Amino acid sequence: MKSIKETDLYTEVLKEFNYAFGNVFLFEGYVVSEINEGIVFSWEIHAERITKDIASFLGTDGSDIIYISNRVHSYSVMAADWSKFFKNSYNLQDYYVVGQEKSSLINTMFEKLFFKF
Repeated sequence: MKSIKETDLYTEVLKEFNYAFGNVFLFEGYVVSEINEGIVFSWEIHAERITKDIASFLGTDGSDIIYISNRVHSYSVMAADWSKFFKNSYNLQDYYVVGQEKSSLINTMFEKLFFKF
């Protein structure tokens, strides 16, 4: 799995957010995240910060944004934290997970149980 930085898409990045726990690339109409190896991704520590940064930059609640998790590294997601995303009045147009490991499919299926759409 390649990082966005290693692809031709990198030239189309409108804004790049770099965090200690990973990188987020903002494109026209979609966002791609690449979370670092071994992170346990939660609302309070990670997602809230990303969401606020993107919402502030775009001036949107996210309902017009597609979120893509580019799983170039293995990490865990606190799936129940999706409810906190929606309780804070944020939305997404759609959500995708891209990965090569079999565990990515299992994680995605589990996350989908908590994702509202």
